[in-house]
Amino acid sequence: MTSGASSKPTALITGASRGLGAAIARELAPSHDLLLGARSPQSLRGILAELPTAQGWPVELTDYPAVAAAAESIQRLDVLVHNAGIADIGAIADTAVEQWRKIMEANVFAVAELTRLLLPALRAGAGHVVLINSGAGLRASAGWAAYAASKFGLRAFGDALRLEEPRLRVTSIHPGRIDTDMQRAIVASEGREYHAEQFLAPQTVARAVRVAIDTPRDGHPTEIVLRPSASV
Repeated sequence: MTSGASSKPTALITGASRGLGAAIARELAPSHDLLLGARSPQSLRGILAELPTAQGWPVELTDYPAVAAAAESIQRLDVLVHNAGIADIGAIADTAVEQWRKIMEANVFAVAELTRLLLPALRAGAGHVVLINSGAGLRASAGWAAYAASKFGLRAFGDALRLEEPRLRVTSIHPGRIDTDMQRAIVASEGREYHAEQFLAPQTVARAVRVAIDTPRDGHPTEIVLRPSASV
């Protein structure tokens, strides 16, 4: 798969064990050879059982020597979907520097390093980098400072990558709040009842990723913004 022996394009999806990442994997499975990233082999068992032709790519993305070793065998890559990330919500007055470092590490630094390591493979495939950003990457809200800062940084990274690597396509996806386990935890921290119908379905966002990837090469989908139809 990583050597380009298959006739299908190869896509690496990080954070693919559940939620949005798993939805993206299901959406791309018919047309792509998949490398599915997650922190551990155990967490990938469910999605790999569901998509038996996919290949697991378990690595902790902030363990940079491990990431470099895992990336070595990928010689050509057509699609890189950066879906993994964390949300750590809190007021500025309550957010210690350690929390700032943790969220920037996961949402920006790890993305930048994995992309850097895979640039030769992406260049070989004239590849497409898809960044799962957030509405928080377009505007900041009270209580979301650290998360929004990381997503603004991720957007800047994508903008610069697009200019530096003109043979690649780089798409930032900015969805509103999505019906996932992460969202349930956020809503619980806000002290509200959870109503799934208020949020975007993971499949809807996954379809937007597919639309970006399937856009003919004469078009460059730089940003896609999705908002839930229901009021949150």
